[in-house]
Amino acid sequence: MNDRARPGRLILALGAMLLALSAAGSAAAASGHVVVLRASGVVDSVLAAYIAEGVGRAERDGAAAVVIGLDTPGGSLDATQDIVSTLLEATIPTIVWVSPAGARAASAGTFITLAAHLAYMAPGTNIGAASPIDASGGDIEGTLGEKVLNDAIAKMRAIAQERGRNEAWAVETVTNAKSSPASEAVAVGAVDGLAASLDEVFAAATGRELVIAGRTVRVDLVGAATEEAAMNPFQGFLHLLSDPNIAFLLFTIGFYGLIFELQNPNFVTGILGAFSIILALIGFGSLPLNVAGLLLLGLGVILLALETTVTSHGLLTVGGVICFALGASALYTTPGDPLGPIVAVAQPLLWTMSLTTAAFGALIAWAALRSRSMVATPGTAGAPILVGSTGVVRGPTDPLGSVFAAGEEWTARTRDGSRLERGAGIRVVAVEGLTLVVEPEASSSESA
Repeated sequence: MNDRARPGRLILALGAMLLALSAAGSAAAASGHVVVLRASGVVDSVLAAYIAEGVGRAERDGAAAVVIGLDTPGGSLDATQDIVSTLLEATIPTIVWVSPAGARAASAGTFITLAAHLAYMAPGTNIGAASPIDASGGDIEGTLGEKVLNDAIAKMRAIAQERGRNEAWAVETVTNAKSSPASEAVAVGAVDGLAASLDEVFAAATGRELVIAGRTVRVDLVGAATEEAAMNPFQGFLHLLSDPNIAFLLFTIGFYGLIFELQNPNFVTGILGAFSIILALIGFGSLPLNVAGLLLLGLGVILLALETTVTSHGLLTVGGVICFALGASALYTTPGDPLGPIVAVAQPLLWTMSLTTAAFGALIAWAALRSRSMVATPGTAGAPILVGSTGVVRGPTDPLGSVFAAGEEWTARTRDGSRLERGAGIRVVAVEGLTLVVEPEASSSESA
């Protein structure tokens, strides 16, 4: 071999290697599969952990991209920051797809959407309204208000600059609570396009060149296989608790369980009721809870329970149903967290539970009135005992003892405090609460 030819061939070989490496780098997104994550409901720590785990696993498995199907009313500021950090630091293409039709990327969802490498929206969706507000729903006044507002503006501006999005529009979602439908968001350059399906997302993303971790990546997702990475059962259960309707149902069921336990001790309803309330409180921790609404719900259930012991002719039931309905409608307030979700109990559920509570309360009132008007039959267990009923001494009266009369065992005493021995016949002469006042039965005394 000619020694003079070796340097030239070496240069050609090195050039070929560099071209191959460059091609491999620009086509990195064309290999592997696409991981799809579903992010719906309130943005909480569970959702943040789920997205971080999903993106991390996709990076380790060499996935071509991660698509996050987003539909959220907002959520925790800390959780939102965690998700934004995950997306900004991702080493593979990340795509947020606001879907399905009718979904929204409100408040915290705006930050998350803009933080992705690519963002698409299904027709009929909207994005925006990321203004900081206080717990009453108004602007945060004074120095604190300026600090919170400026911090949110800075975060939004930094995200928009990093991803090359419309900075003015992004800042306006914070300063003026601007919200835009999907078509407007595309027109102003807030998101990258419209996509009604995953295939349309893949088609729109294919061909885009992104700078990720200092290298240029050309996205190629047409025909890529998809892998749905759902939450594990524990994550799914905890995230489900942050649903405002689920938390409302759990709290209501739990309160009823405790009331039933107090009226009819059996441990089962009490334990289940307490467990339901604990789960509801976990859910309330991620939601803008209105304590006044919570107290009204509790008062309504207590009033219904009192119907069984207080003669109100149905007034307690009416008051209980009114308190229950008002409490359910006012259970959630405007969030105090700058990115908190604006949520409420769904109207169909509110009406269903209120009507069910009204029917249940009416049943209690009817049963209470009916039991109070019933004529007791001696010898019937559970019926009020009549004066003149006869029975037998079970435990000597000294001065209190027990007698068996009207099919039940009662605490009893004699009128004059005298002692009656076991087996002696008695006659009821008065009833003092749950204690019978008795005297020896005449026939028993004569035979003795």
